[in-house]
Amino acid sequence: MSAENKALVRRWFEEVWNKGREAAIDDMLGPRAVVHGLGPDMQGPEAFKSFQRAYRNAFPDVKIHLEAIVTEGDTVATRWAGTGTHLGDGLGFPATGKQVHFTGMLFVTVENGKLVEGWNNFDQLGMLQQLGIVNLPK
Repeated sequence: MSAENKALVRRWFEEVWNKGREAAIDDMLGPRAVVHGLGPDMQGPEAFKSFQRAYRNAFPDVKIHLEAIVTEGDTVATRWAGTGTHLGDGLGFPATGKQVHFTGMLFVTVENGKLVEGWNNFDQLGMLQQLGIVNLPK
């Protein structure tokens, strides 16, 4: 199963993020799936679609590259890097036109060929700093 689970996670990043295919969320995310770490917990495909729409609006050219992927049992872990140009207001502030680079990690549980729970961690602060939205004191 580990090869199939890895393939599912690869497909998730390619279809949902790189190609922006919202319909792929229904194909791969379980109906009661829970997604942690991207703001308040989201449950189910419809909740995740709102998140994906907002980010794809803000970064319509987002590209995610998987740097490492490992499995153990029904868990898949991946480390990834992404780039995008901030061209929309989907994150709640006007587009800056700036290019960003961000990184993250995901641990996901797979059951019956669907993603059922995900724990995300990505450098949102670094992304907001690159956009000039957050400026830390020196």
